Amino acid sequence: MESLRVVSSWPVSTAAAAVVRADGEVLGTHGPVDHRFPLASVTKPLAAYAVLVAVEEGAVEWDRPAGPATIRHLVAHASGLAFDSDDVLAAPGRSRIYSNTGFEVLAGAVEEATGIPFAEYLRQAVFEPLGMTSSSLDGSAAAAATSTVSDLVRFAAEVQAPKLVSAELVAEATSVVFPGLRGVLPGFGSQEHNDWGLGFEVKADKSPHWTGASCSPRTFGHFGQKGTFLWVDPDPGVACVVLTDRNFSQWAVEAWPPFSDGVLAEVAGT
Repeated sequence: MESLRVVSSWPVSTAAAAVVRADGEVLGTHGPVDHRFPLASVTKPLAAYAVLVAVEEGAVEWDRPAGPATIRHLVAHASGLAFDSDDVLAAPGRSRIYSNTGFEVLAGAVEEATGIPFAEYLRQAVFEPLGMTSSSLDGSAAAAATSTVSDLVRFAAEVQAPKLVSAELVAEATSVVFPGLRGVLPGFGSQEHNDWGLGFEVKADKSPHWTGASCSPRTFGHFGQKGTFLWVDPDPGVACVVLTDRNFSQWAVEAWPPFSDGVLAEVAGT
């Protein structure tokens, strides 16, 4: 895909990208797709998918108490927990407070319920069955995964056409949960409707946003402070994965949206 070549002009040392359809067809790649990058918060959708497996297996329930709230609150950033501490800043379900701590509590709850260390559960439940052989979790369930574009292409295809869990459960996870909550989208400021699903951020009517202007409101995914992102737009039925070795900052705010618009324009023209 010609639109992927723009990545070469970004102020990064190493970057890789890919676009994949729901059926797993890779429309194009750029860069070293088998290079392992730290994912930062792109870890969260992977961890959330392991939680979906745990729910589907009956190991945990959404309303299971965990920390100051429930599993559902934690995975949707609606638990009230602060970003990086055990401080409780709001009652559950009252505000969208993006929380790394919440995902760590979430992982602990799944670990307690299954008797399996969360990193191992993620490997068994998600990485291994999807053939994500270059992916691992080496610390916090919020931000410590390492992976490749090749592996994340497999995950992006799974989310679009689920095989590990039911399509109904994935539809719930990628739709807005606890709608109408205000909050701050990291890097993009306060949002009147800071909409999230279960581990996936939902674009909805957020503005500004890290995806493209032509990405539909149904677009969901995540970006990370390591200069990484994954989005899925159900309307054209494609997903895009980009991993880089430069931390998120103003360069990404300026580069990512037009890049995503270019990808969608090329997909629409094929």
